Amino acid sequence: MKPKILIVDDDRSVLGALKRYLSANGFVCVVSDSGSEALMLARESKPDIILVDAQMPGLDGHAVCRVLKQEAATQTVPIIIMSGALIDEQHVLAGFAGGADDYVAKPFSMAVLKARIEAVLRRYKVVVVSDERLKKHGVELDPAGRTVSVRGKKVSLTRKEFDLLATLLSRPGKALTINYLLETVWGYDPADYNDPGTVEVHVCHLRKKLGPGLAKRIVAVLGHGYKFED
Repeated sequence: MKPKILIVDDDRSVLGALKRYLSANGFVCVVSDSGSEALMLARESKPDIILVDAQMPGLDGHAVCRVLKQEAATQTVPIIIMSGALIDEQHVLAGFAGGADDYVAKPFSMAVLKARIEAVLRRYKVVVVSDERLKKHGVELDPAGRTVSVRGKKVSLTRKEFDLLATLLSRPGKALTINYLLETVWGYDPADYNDPGTVEVHVCHLRKKLGPGLAKRIVAVLGHGYKFED
């Protein structure tokens, strides 16, 4: 079955070019030039991945990403943000902090964009842990149902936050390197990508969502990575 991609850009020429190329290269394309319409289409058409422009009137790409990553029905859909102007480090980090799975600078090669879309889709197929429930210090993680609760109260996590927590909980007390986490959770090849900022941002958000008691158990190991202190 062909993967379905939702493409969102207020520039009709860009939107048309992306639709033509990706349709000709194995994707089913749903398109929109509006952030608010994109939210509706994401909920109704159930795309496998979303490609959204950072700068749009009204609801921009960053806002679209944040909203979808906070909703249970769409939080596991991978999102790639693209931008021609908002490409400084703070903009890229803000995109990842909002739940984006990749951030692409315009202009880009269509072939490279397609490769990055396929890479993100592959990462979402990474199996992090077994189906065995993990219970530690009041947190219960169900890999099969992809749910997390803290002292009986459900906590909403993005897909990568969930996978990161599952990886840490599955190896309590073990310091896991940045490269290991990037490879295991994100599916990155450390030879090509080893930016610790990606892990740092997700750890920060994970700590906030789990609360202070559990947050202090996710320990940064200087010059190495992170561990869950058992």
